Amino acid sequence: MKKFFVFLAVLGFITISAQYAAAQTATPTGEIEQVEVPIHQQLKTKFIEGGPEFMASILLCLIFGVALAIERIIYLTLSETNITKFLPKIDAALKDGGVASAMEVCRNTRGPVASIFYQGLSRADQGLEAVEKSVVSYGGVQMTFLEKNLSWIQLFIAIAPMLGFLGTVVGMVAAFDAIEAAGDISPTVVAGGIKVALITTIGGLIVAIILQLFYNYLLSKIEKITIQMEDASIALIDMLVKYEK
Repeated sequence: MKKFFVFLAVLGFITISAQYAAAQTATPTGEIEQVEVPIHQQLKTKFIEGGPEFMASILLCLIFGVALAIERIIYLTLSETNITKFLPKIDAALKDGGVASAMEVCRNTRGPVASIFYQGLSRADQGLEAVEKSVVSYGGVQMTFLEKNLSWIQLFIAIAPMLGFLGTVVGMVAAFDAIEAAGDISPTVVAGGIKVALITTIGGLIVAIILQLFYNYLLSKIEKITIQMEDASIALIDMLVKYEK
């Protein structure tokens, strides 16, 4: 496998060097003039050169993956609760209006922490043990909501480079077919197949890297909210102990 990647790297260097030389033109004075191509035009050209069937599938992985990541970012951002403000409100509500008043505060507050508090307070009349079990159980439910669609993002992270490597294999097969048909191993014969191989690999890896960054960011936000839920749940039990006294 290591030799295979080294071989691809060498082929990529040769292909890029050839494209760089072709992009330069000699002026009448003998100077080299660099032809500037807009970035969007370069991307369009590479997309076409990589083969529509493989590049389109890789692009779909990027589109669906980023869409799911953005949806999760919005959901997780709205799920965050300012614990430093929320806990004093619950404590004051318990002291002034009892459990019913505290449940009303939870009902008017968004986020999993408020939902867990609401479920726990609804069983306050059954004792602290029932409250603790309710908090733990509903905390697991909230974790499921937080992690929703992450498995799909993981799938696209795995599929994108696989599609790129599949395009690589197909491109290499096409290059060897061209060599067999021409009976020659000159660069012009194999350049097309090698170009497809390298472009699809690059495309798949770029998509996987982008989605992996989104995925790790989402995991960090979920971890932050999970810590909030755990700390707040302990604080709720402490407040109920003081309230019963």
